[in-house]
Amino acid sequence: MYSEYLKWLKSGLDNLNVGGHGWPGVKPDQSLAVEGNRVTEIMDALVERLGGNYPFGHPEYAGQMLKPPHGIAWAAYALAMAINPNNHALDGGPPTSEMEKECVRGLAAMFGYRDDFLGHLSSSGTIANLEALWVAGLLHPGKAIACTTAAHYTHERISAVLGLRCIKIPVGAGGYPDMDFLGKHAPEIGTLVVTMGTTGTGVVEPLHELTGFCRDAGIRIHIDAAYGGFFKLLEGMGMLNDAPWAHTSMADSIVIDPHKHGLQPYGCGCVLFRDASVGKLYKHDSPYTYFTSAELHLGEISLECSRAGASAAALWATLQAFPLKGDAGFGPILQQCRMAALEFADAAGSLDEYTMIGRPELDIVIFAPLTRGRLSSQVSECSKAVFRKGMDPAAPASERLYLSLYRMPTALLPADCGIETDTGEITVLRSTLMKPEHRDFVPEMVERLRRLAR
Repeated sequence: MYSEYLKWLKSGLDNLNVGGHGWPGVKPDQSLAVEGNRVTEIMDALVERLGGNYPFGHPEYAGQMLKPPHGIAWAAYALAMAINPNNHALDGGPPTSEMEKECVRGLAAMFGYRDDFLGHLSSSGTIANLEALWVAGLLHPGKAIACTTAAHYTHERISAVLGLRCIKIPVGAGGYPDMDFLGKHAPEIGTLVVTMGTTGTGVVEPLHELTGFCRDAGIRIHIDAAYGGFFKLLEGMGMLNDAPWAHTSMADSIVIDPHKHGLQPYGCGCVLFRDASVGKLYKHDSPYTYFTSAELHLGEISLECSRAGASAAALWATLQAFPLKGDAGFGPILQQCRMAALEFADAAGSLDEYTMIGRPELDIVIFAPLTRGRLSSQVSECSKAVFRKGMDPAAPASERLYLSLYRMPTALLPADCGIETDTGEITVLRSTLMKPEHRDFVPEMVERLRRLAR
């Protein structure tokens, strides 16, 4: 199958030399031709340039939230991209529009939404959050958006773009919101953003403690599950704190990013609304689209216009191979990521040279070296040294480990981490173990950490 597919791709590249797209019976147009051997030269140069990337697909890369898409996703994306459908209106991509609706129904069901929801794919989680907060502002005009100081910076920035006030809620040492502060400002808030999987530390904010409060205060809830959303599939398996995940169906809107744990290429986010009546807020008219079907077009419920149908095809193909189930499909993949984080935290935390900064709630681990002293200023400098050494391409392979750095207020350090504070902020190390291959690599990661600490 793959050999034939690769031949098809190769024929497409060959056609660039003569022009056209290789359609049978269609004479190639020479204005599209690439001269001589330029295709080969350009692709060789591209391969060389791409070689400058870090090894994102290898488990030794345990830094930022970067992971290659599954092979079936990029193959489906490439296949659909050759057609280049546009999921704005049905006449731009009838098959991929149906695939998108199927995928979105599956994601909505995963969170417990009933059939009368509204949702679609987007080009990113940022755009999905933009839509959710845009709707929030229209439903509660004059009211503020609230999120914790641990939430992604995009919420404050999006609020500014939309002309909405953003209230930042302080968090305590566990990363949970200050409920007294929230209660004091409740009359000013129209929508509360609850992050289920903060991008800094992977904290799942206590949705179960917030739903009743928000209902009584008349505050809408928007879940930002861009990073952590797929962990919903592990609910009831004894691997997570199930309490917040059991309340996702009560949220007014939810965002999830399939291009993170959903094994998709970049450019695939999703926004969901529990109440389909918010569709009226999108109402608009176009004099040249929406005529091919009496059904609701995806473009009529989206702020974006042109959207890649290839993204829907890639996600649809992936969900055929890995259904949204906890005991099969995506479930075992997320289990491996979760176990990798727990095992890494236990093993690295047992080293004399390192200390854990809290217990991982998903698959992000925060830790710090103690090899040059325990003062927060010393720990910060040592964290940066370990980071630089691990990222150094000239370093021995036995010491190469791609980590990331994380800055946090020292006031949020756990009392039992063994760090003494002499600064208001500290820089520590952060590992995102979002590839299932990380689990088998944990012993090697820990050994490389030990060598780096020397």
